[in-house]
Amino acid sequence: MTNLNEYMTAVGERARRAARQMARADVGTKNRALMAIAELIDARQSMLLEANAKDMKSGQANGLDAALLDRLELNEARIQSMSDGLRQIVALPDPVGEISDLNYRPSGIQVGHMRVPLGVVGIIYESRPNVTADAAGLCLKSGNAAILRGGSEAFHSNQAIALCVKEGLEKVGLPSEAVCLIDTVDREAVGLLIRMKEYVDVIIPRGGVGLIKRVSAEATVPVLKHLDGVCHTYIDDHADIKKSIAVAFNAKTQRYGTCNTTETLLVSKGIADQILPELCDLYREEGVELRGCDATRALVEGVATATDEDWGTEYLAPILSIRIVEGLDEAMDHISQYSSGHTEAILTEDYARARRFLREVDSSSVMVNASTRFADGFEYGLGAEIGISTDKLHVRGPVGLEGLTTQKFVVLGDGHIRQ
Repeated sequence: MTNLNEYMTAVGERARRAARQMARADVGTKNRALMAIAELIDARQSMLLEANAKDMKSGQANGLDAALLDRLELNEARIQSMSDGLRQIVALPDPVGEISDLNYRPSGIQVGHMRVPLGVVGIIYESRPNVTADAAGLCLKSGNAAILRGGSEAFHSNQAIALCVKEGLEKVGLPSEAVCLIDTVDREAVGLLIRMKEYVDVIIPRGGVGLIKRVSAEATVPVLKHLDGVCHTYIDDHADIKKSIAVAFNAKTQRYGTCNTTETLLVSKGIADQILPELCDLYREEGVELRGCDATRALVEGVATATDEDWGTEYLAPILSIRIVEGLDEAMDHISQYSSGHTEAILTEDYARARRFLREVDSSSVMVNASTRFADGFEYGLGAEIGISTDKLHVRGPVGLEGLTTQKFVVLGDGHIRQ
């Protein structure tokens, strides 16, 4: 324990020193570092696949379920997506140093806001090794240092990606300690990291409910988080049938093990008989287990009974809950009761109803006529995301560059004194 304490303290000290250097790094240098990392990831694809193969073999041997194995797996497309995400971050404007709302006051001084890095960002994540590249890229571009603690199941993959990051930083003269990957699988390292207030400015957990609950309960460092992705798609009785079937099918089946996958489908009573039989056939052909309310089961044969627990469950699996509702108000009532505040969508051609849904549904992403699967940083143009926040302070939704900065007041004067 003493050695672990010493190790974590040393990591924190290195990250704090690196954060000061990153805060003054110019955008050109940061962009060159990101490009260097992207090029190394591309060049070392075989090495990354080999490292990931070790993790996949170990995960299968240890009985990881299909959703976790899907998150863990790297393939050529996912490696390309990592480097593409870094290049997209390069193309984004640097928020650091931006001054806004600069106004003259009656005293003659000018008062405004300047965007500044948060400092040291601790990211705790499970399974997905691509988070190593995404988190490093976003933290570097926003002028922060990062301490990364990946899951033991992705140990070899994370180490290989972190090596690319370290070498990319060194190539352009930035401190390699700006991204510190904790190289122990000791679970107590998480407990120490989330209480290192003197070194860490914010913690972002990415993983299962157990991890996020633990971090939320034990952390003395501020936390940006979301617990569950209980996402809803509501098909209104003014929806376009062909469009709605395509969107609702995609929202569930495009990928199962993600937090923005629709878990509950709500369908207006006035359109259910035109939508559900065809849509449920498509779901079944894809291997999706359907659980529904009594009205759904009366309309579509072979649907299992949905329990109250189902309505609040993030399946991360080919399982879908279906409920027929009277209309928009009942749909929004259901969402208010069961949603985790992540992402909700309405499918409708009625502008007034769409506007009501946008105004009244209190989630971090609210959509009209679009799949909930779009709720991530890459699709939102953030380059990549470091996580999704369903909290209301200080950032909400996918956390990109701006979410990794804060603001301070700046005052410009010319010898002004207060009378």
